[in-house]
Amino acid sequence: MVERVIATAAALELIAQLKAEYGEIMFHQSGGCCDNSAANCYLPSDLTIGPYDVKLGELDGVPFYIGKLQYDYWKHTQLILDVIDGHGGTFSLEGASGKAFHTRSRLFTDDEWQQIEAQVLADLA
Repeated sequence: MVERVIATAAALELIAQLKAEYGEIMFHQSGGCCDNSAANCYLPSDLTIGPYDVKLGELDGVPFYIGKLQYDYWKHTQLILDVIDGHGGTFSLEGASGKAFHTRSRLFTDDEWQQIEAQVLADLA
């Protein structure tokens, strides 16, 4: 199965640190505005997930969501969660760590996209 979202070793390490500090956490890929276009890390009680959010997958057991409208633009890409030095979004839990989550992406190959479409159809059946 093709994963829609994956993480680098550095991102997985920071996720582990945040889970140790905060317990249950979640990600939502920001669509822009005041927190740029980064993946933001939240406590589940800090952000309400609704019917217009799409769950792309999980990273080390942590759910990763994106808004439906943004998903429609990015659905042909695999999101790759990485970490950079510096400060990211003001709302994201890693803000004080001196690190920031950074989203990279790559287009799915034709074969991968066919696998994803087949899985979507299977899920609907």
